[in-house]
Amino acid sequence: MKNEIYGHFQPDERPFVDRAYEWVENAARYHELKLTDFLDPRQGYILQSLVNRQPDVKLKWGGGHEEAERRRALIAPDYRDLEDEDMSLKVLNITPAEQKLPELEHGDYMGSLLGLGIKRSKIGDIHVLEDGCHAVVTSDIADYLALHMSSVGRAPVSVEILPVSELRRAEVKLDTMELTVSSLRLDGIAADVCRLSRAKILVPIKAGRVRVNWKVEEDPSCHLNEGDVVSVQGFGRFKVLEVGGLTKKARYRIRVGKFV
Repeated sequence: MKNEIYGHFQPDERPFVDRAYEWVENAARYHELKLTDFLDPRQGYILQSLVNRQPDVKLKWGGGHEEAERRRALIAPDYRDLEDEDMSLKVLNITPAEQKLPELEHGDYMGSLLGLGIKRSKIGDIHVLEDGCHAVVTSDIADYLALHMSSVGRAPVSVEILPVSELRRAEVKLDTMELTVSSLRLDGIAADVCRLSRAKILVPIKAGRVRVNWKVEEDPSCHLNEGDVVSVQGFGRFKVLEVGGLTKKARYRIRVGKFV
């Protein structure tokens, strides 16, 4: 059964497939309840795919709000009522002591959290606000982070723990750009968005540092479609918003949005 499942996913995803398969089987056979750490959308897709194959298992998702990107999963036997189950989430309200300091970005907050020795899987979505940041975390590390997080970059901060019901979400901001490209290949579009040459964009692609829809993609000729989300380590993320018609020179008109 497991070898058959492997064929649907990439070889480097097998360790997670093994763990997720075990969670699902334990819920079906031994009636175990499993609350995961935060999963990225690709991991969530893998887990949901495995649960869909097992009629005796159900899932509950929680990430602070319905459209959360990173979410925890509660895996349970199908007879279990999960409506009132606690997903063990807390919100860190991180507030810079001085509002006149340089504007802090998502990466600044993330770097400070990880710098305290916390695994990425313990941190959910980070919402950068005008007056600070709301970060969703697992309940078991909230006290530790609130006690030890004293700065973000060079900016001193204060941290307050809030219930997830008080989460303030940040609007997703995209810096849109219009491009004309010879094809819809990953390397061509990513090179234009990241302002790199075609040769230089091949380096992160071949090194496994590029993801398409949260899945590692090492094929430069991968065809991108409308709605695809691409991340290039060190250069951020962008989304293919629209694929238009061809120009007179047979080039594609596309519109992309870079996450800011």
